[in-house]
Amino acid sequence: MDAPQAAPAPVTGRVAAVRRGPSIGMPNAQVLLCCDHRGEGLAALLPSLEAAGYRIQTSRNLRQSLELFARVEPSVLVVDPLSSGSIELEALDRARSAEPPVPVLLVTDPKDALAAVIAARSLERGSWDLVRRDAPAEEFVMRIESLKSHYERLQEMSELRHRALYDDRTELLRPHGFQERLREHFSAAQRHHLSLALLIIDLDRFGQINKQNDHTVGDYVISQVGGSIRAALRTEDVAGRLGGDEFAVLLPYTRTNDAAHVVQRLLDAIRALSGPMPGARGAIEVSASIGYETFDGTDLDSSDTLRLHAEEALRLAKQSGGNRGIYFRTPTEDKPTPPAK
Repeated sequence: MDAPQAAPAPVTGRVAAVRRGPSIGMPNAQVLLCCDHRGEGLAALLPSLEAAGYRIQTSRNLRQSLELFARVEPSVLVVDPLSSGSIELEALDRARSAEPPVPVLLVTDPKDALAAVIAARSLERGSWDLVRRDAPAEEFVMRIESLKSHYERLQEMSELRHRALYDDRTELLRPHGFQERLREHFSAAQRHHLSLALLIIDLDRFGQINKQNDHTVGDYVISQVGGSIRAALRTEDVAGRLGGDEFAVLLPYTRTNDAAHVVQRLLDAIRALSGPMPGARGAIEVSASIGYETFDGTDLDSSDTLRLHAEEALRLAKQSGGNRGIYFRTPTEDKPTPPAK
């Protein structure tokens, strides 16, 4: 049935005192998880489903179903619930956390189809369908194929959306996506008087790496830096690649001192990438400059101002020799003086 398918001082070292992008997992398109909780007839269907090209995993109770679901990544769940179904389906629905959710074919009692429809409404997300327990194997196969086809289309659309939002080389947000998240977080911080920090990161002497080596070495450095940024952050933090060798990190609920710690952690992580690299003519030295600014929920007028301040601090960090972070609000007398030209 088609309708239910809708669903503060300089710090050196030099710092001055900031999911899965997720890669997309594709479940095995030929694996069915048959949750035969009732034990009344699903086993007889298995040969027909196997003949249709499916690999079958069978569970006898809810616990086994949840364990297998997490392990085998099926393309369709076939569920014959022991009870009226709502409790079991609610538990399975919570496990269907991927986007899009794995579709469900719910086996119904021929004498009480309405109870199954009511139970299926506990599936808050994704596609589902119903099939009578006494239906022929051909109908089971037809409905499974329909659900799987719809699921694969949703996966394709989900992947296209992901690729539009996330940079292929780093799995960080693209510039437009990052800017949107910056506006959203700034608005929320302003509305609720929450702290927020913005870091702008630029690699030092990256142009020399590209000039002295094949471009694939530079690409490799960028991908490694992206991985280091992702690994250094919390789940709620937002990271993006603004272009070339420039990155940005947004730290919600983060005060100045905490932001400085993150800056130091990122500088250390990026510097640790230095050394031999695939295809390089010699050891590669990697370091970064970071400019950052904070917002306490009241002291800036817009996300654009927050970003301009972080970019100004980044320029000073670059002019001061790189391999450091600069906080925009560091008193002028405490900021490093750029070397004379």
